[in-house]
Amino acid sequence: MHTSPVTLIRQLILILAIACVPGAGAREAAGQTPIIDFQERFLPQVARHAMVVGPERLAAEIGTRIMRAGGNAVDAAVATGFALAVTYPRAGNLGGGGFMLIHLARDHRQTLIDYREKAPAGATADMFLDANGAIDRMQEFFSHRSAGVPGTVAGLLYALDRYGSMSREQVLAPAIALAQEGLTVSFALNFEINSRAERLRLNPEARRLFFKADGSAYDIGDTWRQPDLARTLQQIAEHGAEGFYGGEVARRIVAEMEAGGGLITARDLAAYRPVERTPLRGRFREFEIVATPPPSSGGVHIIQMLNILQGYDLAAMGHNSAAYLHHLTEAMKLAYADRSRYLGDTDFAEVPVAALIDPAYAARQRRLIEPARATPSANIAPGRVLGGESTDTTHYTVADSAGNVVSNTYTLNFSFGSHIAVPGTGFLLNNEMADFAAVPDTANAYGLVQGAPNAIEPGKRPLSSMSPTVVLRDGRPWLATGSPGGSIIISTVLQLLLNAMEFDMNVAAAAAAPRIHHQWEPDRLLAEQGISEDTLRLLRSMGHQVDTGGRTLGRTQSIMLRDDWLFGATDTRRPGGWVAGY
Repeated sequence: MHTSPVTLIRQLILILAIACVPGAGAREAAGQTPIIDFQERFLPQVARHAMVVGPERLAAEIGTRIMRAGGNAVDAAVATGFALAVTYPRAGNLGGGGFMLIHLARDHRQTLIDYREKAPAGATADMFLDANGAIDRMQEFFSHRSAGVPGTVAGLLYALDRYGSMSREQVLAPAIALAQEGLTVSFALNFEINSRAERLRLNPEARRLFFKADGSAYDIGDTWRQPDLARTLQQIAEHGAEGFYGGEVARRIVAEMEAGGGLITARDLAAYRPVERTPLRGRFREFEIVATPPPSSGGVHIIQMLNILQGYDLAAMGHNSAAYLHHLTEAMKLAYADRSRYLGDTDFAEVPVAALIDPAYAARQRRLIEPARATPSANIAPGRVLGGESTDTTHYTVADSAGNVVSNTYTLNFSFGSHIAVPGTGFLLNNEMADFAAVPDTANAYGLVQGAPNAIEPGKRPLSSMSPTVVLRDGRPWLATGSPGGSIIISTVLQLLLNAMEFDMNVAAAAAAPRIHHQWEPDRLLAEQGISEDTLRLLRSMGHQVDTGGRTLGRTQSIMLRDDWLFGATDTRRPGGWVAGY
């Protein structure tokens, strides 16, 4: 087996991008000064040592400056989340939702804040079906009806109130200033807006927000100001959740829903609440995995696949060898098949979580894997356990000097969500209703087959693949990570964990290594460039339908905590990521 030049170049780039911060203190990593000096203008300096790894530079720097001023990891995560709504509009958001996994060092515990969107009270199981009973994909993906009740604002504020140490005004001030005074358009931002320009221009308000008066895109180096978003953020700073779910902002959301045939009402907005849930736990070798429970499927299936793979000597097979990738693929098929039948919102459906992550169940499933032959997906059914999102989600990871860690994933679903902006507010609507099963046992936008537990119901949270994850070693945080990628999130996080735990890679190499993905249906093994051609030929000879279509898989943002040092790496598969630390 050999390593291709593509892999070597990718690994070199990412290793150069890695930043490490000692617990005893060091200078800020990769320290470019943002347009606005947030530290001097808003935050008194307090000596601290911490890190934020995220998809965009300014937001990550805001998070570190919050901690430099005396805030903890949760304060920084909330500030980063609101800042990304300004700087990373494809996925950073006020109009979406997500999951925040928190390690609380003082209490030696972890908790999960579920701020996933909810279906409006007027939602019905057949709301995306046409007169012939077929799914109307344009309604499901790009209409006002595709929007679920947003959870981001409520979730971030809940985290701040419960586990933060700073005021709303402090953590929101940098985002407000950035929206008011403007940011310099980067290559990444220019590329992201241009990639969705055609559809964004179809909505008059989105066209006004993201383009110049003549309809052209902002050029690299231009200053982009967002005064409407600044006013919305100011309402949140002054009034808390009521500043978004009530008052002027709520009235504007409801007016847009009524004008566009959407379903979200003032009552839906007023009724939204995040939920604090107990994280899932599993073990792999000497590591403890702390992961996201339903309505995310990520934690269940990451633990399930690790349970299956724990029965093999993966290291002896060799990293990204044909034998290793074969067993990894077969474990993915089994887990994604189970996802299609069992996973949904546990407030509405009985989900056999304990059975799915039981090592005894994994041992039974392991026996279904042939050591040198692919099992066709058509021959794999969801396991018998009872009685016996867009690829444009975003993730960021935060660690502070006190040992607190936050792994946060949130999204609008597609890049730029529904591409519909709410007039006068500066933000986009999500299209998360597309994550429900419009017709049970059919595929969603990401090709994932979904079952009756994820059928549309009023007040229900759609099933997600978001997978913010923390790994403990000897009871202490050792690795925190997550990724965007829709259905690919789960397999992306799994492989980064295995790279670090089983193959002893540092966090940069673990992120850089080429990845694969299989989700049971369709029966297709996606493989990134960089995997040996000999290996791919061996996989095909085993019966795998290998697709090397040139796409990248996921985009991790990770922090490894070793020997009182923080090691951060942003995945270079997309432009614009940043490691900020000091």
